[in-house]
Amino acid sequence: MERQTQNQVRATSSGGNSMKSAFVLLSAACIWGMGFVAQRYGMDLVGPFFFAGTRTLLAALTILIVIAVTGVAAKAKGRQGASDVASRISGTGTSAKFLFKGGAICGVVLFLGQGLQQVGMVYTTASKAGFLTALYIVLVPIIGIFLKKRTHWNAWAGVALAAVGLYFLSITSEFTMLPGDIVLLVGAALWATHILVTGHYVPTLDQQGIYRLVTVQFAVCSALSFCVSPFIDVNLVPIPLTADILSQALPALLYSGCVSAGVGFTLQAIGQRRISPSAAGIILSLEAVFGAIGGAIILGERLSPRELLGCALMFAAFVLAQIPVKGTRERG
Repeated sequence: MERQTQNQVRATSSGGNSMKSAFVLLSAACIWGMGFVAQRYGMDLVGPFFFAGTRTLLAALTILIVIAVTGVAAKAKGRQGASDVASRISGTGTSAKFLFKGGAICGVVLFLGQGLQQVGMVYTTASKAGFLTALYIVLVPIIGIFLKKRTHWNAWAGVALAAVGLYFLSITSEFTMLPGDIVLLVGAALWATHILVTGHYVPTLDQQGIYRLVTVQFAVCSALSFCVSPFIDVNLVPIPLTADILSQALPALLYSGCVSAGVGFTLQAIGQRRISPSAAGIILSLEAVFGAIGGAIILGERLSPRELLGCALMFAAFVLAQIPVKGTRERG
């Protein structure tokens, strides 16, 4: 009887943690959706890879500030000494090698996925780019099969429902494939890989460990983006980079770097600690819905009945993916 009670308490705690993780990921999707306009505006001014490099550099600096502030707060409360904060990487005893390896892999995948998305957007419409990129919701469970990741019926149903909703939301004209669309599809596969890789590394980390992992991720992505920027951006953006252009792009860079990337990707990593990659993909794909809502609120754009139906289907997919499945256990 006592063991049964303990199992019930554990199940209740697991369900509560999963719901908290779901809403953390939902917050990340909201931040990304609302920041899409800033990302597109800034990229058009300074070039996609310079924008990506600056964005992720600002994100890394933002998280470093968070690490410093939380370290000072811990020291003030007497939980850790200054030397302990400097010597330990995470409260779970995770090695520096593990964090740097995980952060570097996530950073390389993020660089490739982000770069292909930015280049593909030059050669297709914004709505189709959003649809093709967000197809990672379908690719996450498919790739997960080869990695022996179990996906339950509600996640598969949620993926299908979200994909249909995304189509109604994003595609309003005849669908034809262009060369740039192939680039976006490859990018979608890399975004799916990023979700799976993040889901592999974060379950064993505490919050400080996650801060350090995403800092490494941003630093690697920023360095790679700046390396390729001189060779690619000049062919995509004909306007030379000047101080005046940079000042115009600064607000978009600050929001996209500090908030959209810094806060958004950190929330993604925190949220993925106790939720499956497939469910995470469904929730994060809601950035398309929040982008549409943001356009309606900020830019005064009107949503058609077709687009409203797409939003409703995607939110239904989010709810479906949260249904507890008998026999599942919390990750991490």
